Amino acid sequence: MHCHTPREIADADVLLVGNPNVGKSVIFYELTGKYATVSNYPGTTVDVEVGKIRDLNLKVVDTPGMYSFFSITEEEVVAKRMILESKANLIVNVVDAKNLERSLPLTLMLIESCKNVILVLNAMDEAERLGLKIDVKELEKRLGIPVVPTVAIKRKGLDKLKEKIEELSKIEQKKRIFKLGDQLEEKIKEIESKISGEYPVSKRFLAILLLSGDKVAEELTGVRGENFSYKIAMEYKRIADEILDGIVKIEETKRIKLDELTLNPILAIPLTIFFLYILYLFAGVIGAQILVDAIEGYFEENVNPAFNSFLESHVENYWIRELFGGEYGIVTLGIRYAIAIVFPVVTMFFVAFSLLEDSGFLPRIAYTLDVLFKKIGLSGRAVIPLMLGFGCGTMATIVTRVLESKKERMIATLLLAVTIPCSAQFGVILAIAPSFFGLLIWAATVFSVFIAVGFASKSFFKSSPSFFMEIPPLRIPSLQNVIMKTLTRLRWYFFEVLPIFVAISVVIWVGRITGIFDVVLSLLAHPTSLMGLPKEASKVFLYGFFRRDYGAAGLYDLVDNGVISFRQTIVAMVSLTLFVPCIALFSVMMKERGIKFALSVFLVAMTIAFSVGMLLNLLLQEVGI
Repeated sequence: MHCHTPREIADADVLLVGNPNVGKSVIFYELTGKYATVSNYPGTTVDVEVGKIRDLNLKVVDTPGMYSFFSITEEEVVAKRMILESKANLIVNVVDAKNLERSLPLTLMLIESCKNVILVLNAMDEAERLGLKIDVKELEKRLGIPVVPTVAIKRKGLDKLKEKIEELSKIEQKKRIFKLGDQLEEKIKEIESKISGEYPVSKRFLAILLLSGDKVAEELTGVRGENFSYKIAMEYKRIADEILDGIVKIEETKRIKLDELTLNPILAIPLTIFFLYILYLFAGVIGAQILVDAIEGYFEENVNPAFNSFLESHVENYWIRELFGGEYGIVTLGIRYAIAIVFPVVTMFFVAFSLLEDSGFLPRIAYTLDVLFKKIGLSGRAVIPLMLGFGCGTMATIVTRVLESKKERMIATLLLAVTIPCSAQFGVILAIAPSFFGLLIWAATVFSVFIAVGFASKSFFKSSPSFFMEIPPLRIPSLQNVIMKTLTRLRWYFFEVLPIFVAISVVIWVGRITGIFDVVLSLLAHPTSLMGLPKEASKVFLYGFFRRDYGAAGLYDLVDNGVISFRQTIVAMVSLTLFVPCIALFSVMMKERGIKFALSVFLVAMTIAFSVGMLLNLLLQEVGI
């Protein structure tokens, strides 16, 4: 077997499989008791959680969300690969009870795989509120597998699910296949005869995937596929419709359709602005301003002075002291940034994000903005990382993983790196703006660059984003869910981002020892003077690379000391906003998009920042400012 799946996942006993946002993660945590490890799937940016089901000693994997085996996103490819390559003999297929008709074709294909399958109808309470009545017993009979109704966030039905998991982990379920029509069946037999070797799934199932032109199945079997994906999808839909005939009944309800109102274009736009403001309030105000001020103030007044005093007393070598302490040390800069500055921002963002996600508003915001975002090569989903960019670009770049295509992720990353100021930098810029008119010039220039970069990126990457997102009903967020999701994401943050901040401190330390800093300053002095700025401004740009608000703070000093004029202040505000991504963001870009892309963005940002700065300086001079 040509195996790409990590050993700990390949050896799993149970796979949780289903569409995104159907409550799969809640069930995973209820089954495992929240004790799980997070693994990055090799060669991808997809994280996978692995845990043990309490009392059963069975290893369970929460696979990435997938809508079908005809995969579009990286997450779907990973989920499919895990099903094809894992030895797990039991699949728990979680579906949203409200969308059973749309989800059942995936269930049928899972049954075809010849692994044991349990179908979980989650969110049954919401289905009932919508007037849906599902004949669970009859559905179980027609599918030939256990069907368990649940309300995962209230723990309803989970004990029965656990019983079924224990039962099916010990036996072989009676296998069933679904006839796909004469022409396809002949093709399936023909391809099946070409497949040799042993696999964790049936050869018939592999033949069906090969008929749909599946690249993972081709790689696994070495057999060339064909392209009957549309016919196969239609056949499974036909079979699903036949099975569901008479199973789901809909009763009329008098419930006010608030769900529909939030998708009305007239009402949806003000609602979207309101919820984006809530997001900014949590991350940008409570996180970036209140909590960061308090925690960083404590670090500056207590932790750093005490730690530097300790180093002075116990470490004789200056450069060793500077590696850990001083102004740019691992503890005094790297750890401080990670814990005192970024941590409060992302914590509040994750809380707000979980509230929006759990309430069902997040998919609505993405849906509303989809038409506008498509103009610049992005789908409505991009509103999530772009909005987060006003809190912290580093975190937002990681969150671009929610976008479906690699091209979209690249465009969003470029926009974040070049045109979106982080909250700290934005706050300082607001403080140093020489007047409201000057602030308007800054905002108009940066927004124009955002639009220009967006259009140019769409043309360069040839992005044609598709947008497919389930719109769940509105619901009151569960506090337990919000806390659980926030803690899970924070754990991921510490594992992934903290080491980057430590590495940055080491890079800065090397730059100071080798004298590279002085060389860079002399190089920056040339474009700085071409923008009509004094040579002192070159240090502002160097600081801006290490941290954006550091650069803005340096600019604040120049303004406060009367070193630069009204015009120079506006030019410096614009060019510093557009300047290269800070070193933390640069590091994350390398990790997420590769070194070539990160360096390209670096050069593009530098070119745009200095070019726009020079043009703006000339324009302002021309109009007498």
